Amino acid sequence: MSAPTTSALPATTAAPTNPRSRVVLASLIGTTIEFYDFYVYATAAVLVFPHLFFPTGNETTALLASFAVFGAAMVARPIGALVFGHFGDRRGRKATLVGALLTMGIATFLIGLLPTFAQVGWFAPLLLVVLRLAQGFALGGEWSGAALVATENAPAGKRAWYGTFPQVGAPLGFIIANGLFLAIALALPSTDPTRPSDAFLEWAWRIPFLFSAVMVIVGLWVRLRLVESDAFTKVVATKRVEKLPLAAVFKSNWRELILGTFIMLATYVLFYLMTTFTLGYGRAATDAPVPGLGYSYNSFILMMIVGVLFFGAFTLASGPWADRHGRRKTLIVVTLAIIGFGLLFVPLLGAGFFGVMVFLILGFSLMGMTFGPMGALLPELFPTSVRYTGSAFAYNMSSILGAAVAPFIAIWLWTLGGGSPFWVGVYLSVMAVLTLVALLLSRETRDIDIEA
Repeated sequence: MSAPTTSALPATTAAPTNPRSRVVLASLIGTTIEFYDFYVYATAAVLVFPHLFFPTGNETTALLASFAVFGAAMVARPIGALVFGHFGDRRGRKATLVGALLTMGIATFLIGLLPTFAQVGWFAPLLLVVLRLAQGFALGGEWSGAALVATENAPAGKRAWYGTFPQVGAPLGFIIANGLFLAIALALPSTDPTRPSDAFLEWAWRIPFLFSAVMVIVGLWVRLRLVESDAFTKVVATKRVEKLPLAAVFKSNWRELILGTFIMLATYVLFYLMTTFTLGYGRAATDAPVPGLGYSYNSFILMMIVGVLFFGAFTLASGPWADRHGRRKTLIVVTLAIIGFGLLFVPLLGAGFFGVMVFLILGFSLMGMTFGPMGALLPELFPTSVRYTGSAFAYNMSSILGAAVAPFIAIWLWTLGGGSPFWVGVYLSVMAVLTLVALLLSRETRDIDIEA
């Protein structure tokens, strides 16, 4: 494809070649698959892997081992961000997004074919670690590419609104993944509410992983029809492509890298507490050594799906708010609310079914309100020539600080509290304070030129 010149084509000429419906679908489908794969693994990390890949004889130790592998992917994400960011800034968004999607899809599919510990011993968790690292590597380039497709093709004054579409992939992925797991669990019921059925553990858990291949095929079909954004083609036309985007972003935009990383911190901690820790806490027996709420998997996942509907609704609502009032102001208010929410864990989770539902709805609503504006804010922190690398690196470095360790720390604090989630909530509030400081030190990005 020949690069357009800046004098021959105005910015609006990208619209006919990348229709808005295609932009929305291309940015949405990839992150839906990304989060579907995440939730499939996260759910299996609680329900399946402690039994089949880490049979230590101690339930808590097995769960921690499963979450350790879960967190290993977060370490691989910044590496993926650097690799995919390099090619995204040098070769374009389209080919890079296709490569990230293929890598993610193949790794997830292969997890569904893995032998278990009973079949090949410790070789089984080793293979699981390798494929989980491949997932993390692919995830490192997926989100930022999808966010750039949305924001670089957005109409004037609507970047935050368009930036919410890749973010909506998170609640959609949750509903599809957990809906599929729930359907399988209902079809193969267990007599023990704390353990899936034998058929579920023997073969049925593989179905959600194998099903990801169908979603990847759909995603590839959509993304192969994209053309490059006008912002990127102008960088090519004006010969502003960086030979080493990583070196350039560290030299000129190191402050934005640090601020972006900490701006995402509370979002990541809240996200993983609401989707991973909460599931384990909700299912733990009330008379266990580290007690929980004692719900069955089927009951609690239905309650979570209700909360996730609010997640999706408030993600979409946050876009127009951030376009109208600014990203920084919107996120400062939401972050203050997250700090307060962290102090409500005990009274809400101890108030029976009604209190738990309020906790889930409030937590997931805040999740949508903090996650939605990130689709615009992080790309807007960086110039076009290093935007893929910069936004990807900040987003994924935050995944280490806020996600890789969050499930592990949450279980440790839960154990430290003797089954009380008090310290888990305090942990969330402290991380949100760090995000608040980063927001106060940052600038408003609503009015920046996205093609600069």
